[in-house]
Amino acid sequence: MAGISRRGGPPVFLRTGRTAAGRPFGEDTLAYGASLSKQVVAALVALVMRQGGLAVDEPLSRRLPELPAWAQSVRLRHLLHHVGGLPGDDLVDGALTGDRTGPGVLAALRTLPEPAAPPGTEHAYSNAGYVCLAEAVRRAAGAELPALAEKLLFTPLGLTATRFWDGPEPAPPGAAALSPSAPAPLSLGDGGLWSTAADLLRWADALNDSSLGVSGLLQAPGRLDDGTILDYAWGMGVRRRHGLTVYRHGGGWPGVRTLLARVPDRGIGVIVTALDDDTDRTVALTDGLLDLLLS
Repeated sequence: MAGISRRGGPPVFLRTGRTAAGRPFGEDTLAYGASLSKQVVAALVALVMRQGGLAVDEPLSRRLPELPAWAQSVRLRHLLHHVGGLPGDDLVDGALTGDRTGPGVLAALRTLPEPAAPPGTEHAYSNAGYVCLAEAVRRAAGAELPALAEKLLFTPLGLTATRFWDGPEPAPPGAAALSPSAPAPLSLGDGGLWSTAADLLRWADALNDSSLGVSGLLQAPGRLDDGTILDYAWGMGVRRRHGLTVYRHGGGWPGVRTLLARVPDRGIGVIVTALDDDTDRTVALTDGLLDLLLS
C-alpha cells in the first residue's frame, strides 16, 4: 500500500494484495505503525510542554525516579534525539520475557545500572528511550497515553482510525495481523501506534501545515551537548533530497514494514506500508515516489 498527498489536492493511493485474513489491503486498513509512534510521542511532549506540564531540560529521574542513578543526568531532550546514552536495546530486549510491554521495558532498565555512554555525547537509536518518554508524558499529564493522544492529536486532526494499543490482545479489532510467531508489540512510545495509510497522510499534512502549532519545534534537528548537529529531529529523521529537506521515519515488526516521508516546502507526504519484512523494497518505493514528486 502506498499513498501520496500534495497540498491543495486529494490523496492518491496505490494498493495491491490482501491481509493474512484475506481482506483487501487498502488505505483504510488498520496496520501497525511501529516506530512511527516516536514522532507522535514527540508531538505529545511538545504539546504538554507548551501547556507547562514538563520541560525538555528536566532530568528523566524527575518523572521516573525508580530508574538507576544514570537517569539523573539524562534529560528528556536527550531521549527525543536518541543521545541519552541509555543501556543498549539489545540488553533491554535480552531482559524481557513474553510480549513486549512498557512496564516490562522499564523493569528491564531498572536491572541495568550502567549507561552505554555519557548522555549527550553520541547518537545511538534507542527504543527504550522512547518508552521512557511516553511514561514521562503520561505521568506529567496525569492521563494514559492512548487517551492523551486521542484528546490532543487524533480527534483534533480527524485521525479517526488511529490509536495507541497496549493490549491485552496482540492487535486492535479489525487490524491487519502481525506474525503470530513474534511477541506482541504492546509497549508504547517506541511503538504501539496503529493507523491507516489515509490517516497517516492526514498526519503528514497536519505537520506540513503546522496545524498543531509545534511543527517548527518538531522539525528542529537535535544536537549533541558539544553542539554537533544531528540528522534526527523530534522523532523523525532529517534528510536532503533534490535540494529540499525531507522528514522521514520508518517502522517495522515481524510481518510489517512502513515508512512515512514528507516535504513541508512542497506540501508533500508519502506513506508506504507492506505486510512483509522487506525493508529495502519499502525504502526503494518511498524514494522512488519522492523522486517522481520532486523532480
